[in-house]
Amino acid sequence: MSYELVLQARAPGAPYDETRVDALLAARPGTVRPDGVREWDLGVGVVEVLPLRDGKRVVGTELRVPLEDREELIREALTEAAALAHKAQLRLFDPQLGEVLTGSATERVVEQYLRTELYRRTAKPMEITPGLEEAMNRAERVDRLGLPSERMSLSTRLVLFAVGGFAILFFVMRFLMEQLNGG
Repeated sequence: MSYELVLQARAPGAPYDETRVDALLAARPGTVRPDGVREWDLGVGVVEVLPLRDGKRVVGTELRVPLEDREELIREALTEAAALAHKAQLRLFDPQLGEVLTGSATERVVEQYLRTELYRRTAKPMEITPGLEEAMNRAERVDRLGLPSERMSLSTRLVLFAVGGFAILFFVMRFLMEQLNGG
């Protein structure tokens, strides 16, 4: 689990300059994994950086701060992310708090981060239904690659069409029989 922060254009709906952010991040310590996720080394820990997409369009950059029992990493991530946002002329948004972050929001973010981390440690793990984990992983891969979702098989569509057709036919015949018998 992680705590997410988002870099996005200052004005809603304005274009997001992903190349500028990538160039600024490339100048900072870190590596890019084979799956395309950048690992930004902040000295006190590593933050995952990846594009935030709406369909196929990049609308921001997501910063995933791993949950830890200490607050040094989130504080450093907030400082560095705010500096990056300022240089790239972007805004820093916290989806958990639902607000654009300013310097005065640091303590609220740290409190929320620690609450989320406490929940991660104390909450009972969810039991996953057999087969659900594989379906969730597949859906995540399909979404990440931007592929269309799977369509129903032809036989399933034909069966549903036949059932729907018979239901309509049944109700039409029932109505016509009532008209003949009743009037």
